[in-house]
Amino acid sequence: MNPSPANNAVTIQLYRWAGAWGPFKVKVPCGECALTKDVIQDTLETELAGIPVNFEIREWLTEWWKPLLKGGWHAPIVMVDGKVISQGHALNRGLFTQAVIEAHARMTPVQGSHLFGKASCPHCKRAKTYLEQAGIQYTYHDVVRNPRDMYEMLARVLPTLPPKTPITVPQIWLGGKYIGGADQLGEFLQAQIQRNNEQARNNNRSAIRL
Repeated sequence: MNPSPANNAVTIQLYRWAGAWGPFKVKVPCGECALTKDVIQDTLETELAGIPVNFEIREWLTEWWKPLLKGGWHAPIVMVDGKVISQGHALNRGLFTQAVIEAHARMTPVQGSHLFGKASCPHCKRAKTYLEQAGIQYTYHDVVRNPRDMYEMLARVLPTLPPKTPITVPQIWLGGKYIGGADQLGEFLQAQIQRNNEQARNNNRSAIRL
């Protein structure tokens, strides 16, 4: 939703088929390693633009034991924040995008007001109406048209719910606070109105006593 500070950068490591170990040396370049590097770089410039990352390219044969400790043994090996997400073949772009967004979501809290939804959802339209009537400015994210929005919604919602709970839209945050769906938003705004009315009545009583 918002770029994270530089010290919250996601660490990405690519261990490619290269390097040397004792008398052994890689002499034949790896086409899938080169393709994986290109996929990472292009995805960082497009789908993942704005997310701070530290991208490192390492030589697998020179440092083979480092990814092995995490379960990575077949180059090209791609790791995101120390977790192997792909190995032995060219990188799947969607899998990589999801892994980076999940890592970014773990490190950065939500800021501002956001509604994740889709165009065909009547509850999303109802939630938009609630927000507009309340005069609340928010950012709308279409989870069908933008995979990055879908991955971020799932990464932020799933940890808050019991296992195997279906994820529906809309999913709403107000001022960085998770609200839930359209029904929860309506209840929250109604409670806000009641509190405001009660505060106004108390202020009027205080003014009359004075």
